[in-house]
Amino acid sequence: MALKIKAVERLVKFSKEEAGTYRYVMQPELYNSLNQDKVIREAALRSGVSKGVMQACWDAAGEVIKAWATEGHSVALPGLGTMRFGLRAKSVEDVNNVKSSLIKSRRIIFTPSMELKDELASTAIQITCYDRNGNEVKRVTSSDEGTVEDNDGENNGGNIDSGSTGNGDNSGGNGGSGGFDTGD
Repeated sequence: MALKIKAVERLVKFSKEEAGTYRYVMQPELYNSLNQDKVIREAALRSGVSKGVMQACWDAAGEVIKAWATEGHSVALPGLGTMRFGLRAKSVEDVNNVKSSLIKSRRIIFTPSMELKDELASTAIQITCYDRNGNEVKRVTSSDEGTVEDNDGENNGGNIDSGSTGNGDNSGGNGGSGGFDTGD
C-alpha cells in the first residue's frame, strides 16, 4: 500500500522572485470517500461479528462520541487519536465586552496518535508528475523508509528518480529540473 501523490506543473506567484515561473507543486491524490456501509461490512468481517451488530455498535459509538465531544470532553478514538471541540473568537480588552457573538467559528480538532503518525511516516509514496498540459512526465516511488528509489539504477542527487515518463520515453521528461522540494 502506498500513498499516491501528484506533482503538477503550475505557474507560481508566491513571491516576486518566483512570479511567472513554473514549479512542480505536490498534493495528495484524494480517493473517493468510503461509504459507511462498506466500512461496516469490512469491520464486521475483520471482527467476526455480524454486520447488524457492527452497525449497532458503530451507531452507538458515534452517538457517544458526539455527545461527549459537544460537552467539552476530549474523546479517544481507538487506534486513531483524540478529538475535541475548539473555536475561533475575537479577543476584547474589557471583560464587560465578552459575549458569545465574539465566537466566529466552532470546529473539531483531531490529534492523531503517535502510532497513526508513525504508520503514516513509514507508508511508501508514489508520485506521478504532470506537466502544465496535463501530460504524465515522470513517476517517483519510495521505500517504506521514506527514501526515493531510482528505478533505472542511477541516483540523481539521491532524491529524484529519472524513471519512465509513462509515454514510452525514458528521458525523464522535464521532471529532472522540475523543482521538487523533497523536504530533506
